[in-house]
Amino acid sequence: MTAPILRLSDVSRTFGTGDGAVHAVRSVSFDVAAGECLAIVGESGSGKSTLANMILGIYPPTTGEIALEGTVLPARRALAHRQAIQLVQQNPLSSLNPKRSIGATLRLALDVHGIGAPADRAAIVGALLEEVGLAAEYARRAPAALSGGQRQRVAIARALACQSRVVVLDEPTSALDVLVQARVLRLLDALRAERGLTYIFITHDLSVVRNIADRIAVFEKGRMIEIGDTETIFSAPSQTYTRRLISAVPVITGDELALRDKLAAHTKEDAP
Repeated sequence: MTAPILRLSDVSRTFGTGDGAVHAVRSVSFDVAAGECLAIVGESGSGKSTLANMILGIYPPTTGEIALEGTVLPARRALAHRQAIQLVQQNPLSSLNPKRSIGATLRLALDVHGIGAPADRAAIVGALLEEVGLAAEYARRAPAALSGGQRQRVAIARALACQSRVVVLDEPTSALDVLVQARVLRLLDALRAERGLTYIFITHDLSVVRNIADRIAVFEKGRMIEIGDTETIFSAPSQTYTRRLISAVPVITGDELALRDKLAAHTKEDAP
């Protein structure tokens, strides 16, 4: 049996001490297979963002261990660890430096991790932009000159630039309208297949991950209360809380889905 790319073993995170302690994540254990998309879902305050920050190394676990490809990750991550696990944030505008061009932002990732020969890095930047569906000339633009969907594509390209193996997606489509959201999700799915990426997809919205996640882990008040393959979670959830989350998913008819896909296929991506 192939070893998991990521393993969490009895991971907890507590903030503060004594009576004022907040137990943000409590005794969470799960494995993630290479190439898998695991969705972490739950309402605000459920602990999913704290869990993501521990996977990224922003917070060390109070107890427990996180292992990448069989190696336990230290509290202070090395550059190679940070390269291996990258983040795509919720708000692409705030995650991109407004004083840097798109090209300079992507080039910085290449420079920091020593990827490619210096003379080749401009060409690598252009190739990364084209891989996420943007023309190479977008390298000259500032983040403010791009639409929300285009900025999120740049954020994805930055994670690709690092040659990361695990990508944590923190509500990556929640700031986008429905049509742009669908395009970004299709892009993420295609990139996962092409590059063999592993996704940890953080969201409060089960409808977003229904067609992209292989498995779903449901969090409530810092605890993982349920985990299973996506079809089972939707068709036969074991927990009342999960059933409540699913009941909040908007119902979309077949005609509405067909119209959305038709519009997405015939509309240019966020034309400037």
